[in-house]
Order: sequence, then structure tokens, then C-alpha cells
Amino acid sequence: MRYREIKPVGFLTHFVQCFWEYENTETDIEHTILPDGYFDLIAEFKNGIFKSLKITGVWTKPTNVIIPKSTKMFAIRFKLLATEYLFQQEIKSILDTTKPLPADFWNINKYQSNEFESFVSDITYRLDNSIKHLREIDNRKLQLFKFVYQDKPNSVKELSQRVFWSSRQINRYFNNQFGFSLKEFLKITRFKSSFKQISNGDLYPKNDFFDQAHFIREVRKYAGATPKELYKNKNDRFIQLSKPKQG
Repeated sequence: MRYREIKPVGFLTHFVQCFWEYENTETDIEHTILPDGYFDLIAEFKNGIFKSLKITGVWTKPTNVIIPKSTKMFAIRFKLLATEYLFQQEIKSILDTTKPLPADFWNINKYQSNEFESFVSDITYRLDNSIKHLREIDNRKLQLFKFVYQDKPNSVKELSQRVFWSSRQINRYFNNQFGFSLKEFLKITRFKSSFKQISNGDLYPKNDFFDQAHFIREVRKYAGATPKELYKNKNDRFIQLSKPKQG
């Protein structure tokens, strides 16, 4: 199994967390995908030949997937703001599941399985160009997601005050666009922020968990496993806790 990421730069970072490539060459592998506050567009290749394209919803629970041998994936991990401004649609209808896309979406089916750098370069150009032609972005939304993804807010109330947007309006937006509340989103991103400390063997709570019992309970809820099981990460079951090669 080989996995690596390439990070975007500039204004695109408001919409894209990373581009990633995954390759499984030897045998079928089972992974548990953990909620992390993002959604993905994934192109799959089988034996070097383009096979399919799909988009995921946001995961709010652990999901087991089996990756067949001789499979490679090119993907884009999007931040939630991308749903409204790049895709111009809601994704609450595919919460905790996936949806197939036409093979020629963004001309992704034209790429060969050895062209990840070209894929990243071309899609970056396409997205940067799309951003230039966007209608004005609601600054409240821009700041809200910036704070959340930087692990800064502690509560819905605090975040509401910082971006000058009422909690009621924020939750209406979240439920209509994504299918869950801002409070749930903050719980998911807090859980995600613990990945690094757990993978480094620090199994004690940080990031505003109340105590050890609260930390373990939240980890069990979103991972279906204990912090210790996440740390051991046997056979790279929890791929998000594996250390990727940076591009």
C-alpha cells in the first residue's frame, strides 16, 4: 500500500485540503474510513485503466471499505465550502455514502494511472479558474470554515460571535447544505484533530475534551475503536492515522 498527498496553495486552500494518491498492488486491503470533516472526489483505476469516478458525502460514522489489489486512486479532499461554491449544490443527500459521477466529469477519465502530478496540476488550474469567476463569497462562511479547520473555535456560541452570524442561521445553513448541525461538525473536526496525537502515541485528551472518559467515548463514537486500537493501527486499518508521504 502506498499513499501520498500534495497540498494546494493560495486561495484554493479555502476549498481543498489536499490531493491524494493511493495504490494497492499486492492483495485486497480493508480500511476503516473515519469522519474528518471533509468530502472526497475519487477516480479509481484498475490494472492501470480508468474504472470509475465518484464523490463521497461527509462521513459522520466509521465506514469499512475493501480496496481490491491492483487498484490506484487519484482524489481530491474538499473542505465543505466547496459544495456551495465549486459544486454549487448541497451534499446532504449523500451523507455517509457515495454517488457515482460521469466518467468525463472535469475530463478526469483522460488521465493515465501514472499521471498523478498532471492530474493535480490540471485540476488545480481548473479550480483556480473557477474561483476567479465565482460570485462574491459570503465572508461569514469563509471565516467560519477557516476557524474550524484551524481548530480554533470551542463552541457554536463562540464561533457565532467571531463571524457575526447567528447560531440559528448557521445551523439552518448546515442542515440544509450538509445534513448535520454545526455542533456535530465541531465534534467531528475535534475528533479529527486528535489523529496526530493518537498516531504519536499520546492517548490522553487534548483539544477541549473534558476528561479521559469523554475522550474515549468520542473516539469510540467516531472510530468504532479505542484510542489504543487507533494508535496500534494494525495493517494500516485506519489509513488517516498512517503518515503520508508529502508531495
